[in-house]
Amino acid sequence: QVQLVESGGGLVPAGGSLNLSCTTSTNIFKGSTMGWYRQLPDRQRTPLARISATAVVTLSDSVEGRFTISRDNAKNVLYLNINHIKPEDTAVYHCNIAPLPNPLYWGQGTLVTVSS
Repeated sequence: QVQLVESGGGLVPAGGSLNLSCTTSTNIFKGSTMGWYRQLPDRQRTPLARISATAVVTLSDSVEGRFTISRDNAKNVLYLNINHIKPEDTAVYHCNIAPLPNPLYWGQGTLVTVSS
């Protein structure tokens, strides 16, 4: 049963920007630290950023300065803004709780493809 739904991916030129969204139910979102992860082709999912229920943000060194994570607690929506996107950002992006994702929560993710 998919409980987190990611959206906003697509084809974007290098140097551009993209906004991803993740919606879920209140029982998952409320009070939880939420995170974004990505899976590069033939690689495992890696954490990118997380944000606590009180908006404390932790970013991976690899995305510091280009990625911004935010959340709307009233709407149960998690966001990821990507600026100055690079071809190596091509991946499937997922959301889940953080820092330890629940394997039962993985959804389909949203595919981001960056053209050079």
